[in-house]
Amino acid sequence: MAPDVKDDLHRYLQEAREALLWKLDGLGERDVRRPLTPTGTNLLGLVKHLAGVEAGYFGEVFQRPFPEPLPWAGDDAEPNADMWATAGESRAEVVDLYRRVWRHSDATVAALPLHAPGRVPWWRPAAQPVTLGRVLVHVVAETHRHAGHADVVRELVDGGAGVRSGSSNLPDGDAAWWSAHRARLQGVADGAEPAGGFPA
Repeated sequence: MAPDVKDDLHRYLQEAREALLWKLDGLGERDVRRPLTPTGTNLLGLVKHLAGVEAGYFGEVFQRPFPEPLPWAGDDAEPNADMWATAGESRAEVVDLYRRVWRHSDATVAALPLHAPGRVPWWRPAAQPVTLGRVLVHVVAETHRHAGHADVVRELVDGGAGVRSGSSNLPDGDAAWWSAHRARLQGVADGAEPAGGFPA
């Protein structure tokens, strides 16, 4: 049987969604909000951001708007408002919103063929006409990219690592093995030539 491309794309999207939420498991409100990069990347902010991404791409783009307002997506929202949860936005609320957006997105994917036309108003004019297939590829890529960010942030929070629940996809090393591995990599990095190829 020929593969169903739409089903395959949807499966990859769902795997990334679930991997992202899994990165929050076992953490309290503080840890899911902690900014752990210079630009403030945090776990709950990644979930909030992707809720807005899907609401836009599988909603407005195909004239099937998500029925709930997303205040951080408005023209008057402060910069980066979608990348962090306010004190008034609980973890449960953000996660529940993301799941509601999934259902809306999934309904759009189920209702339309891959060649269904849409328009992305926030892209440059020549690129705005799209199909459901192109949008699915775009959102799968963006969701996996941010799930990768969540991998790194979770490891910085408490050392938790792995690709998905039940499958770490990592070598079976204990803490001593990983410490030695990291020290070895640090040694290689310390011995590398600086930019320009000249000795320090």
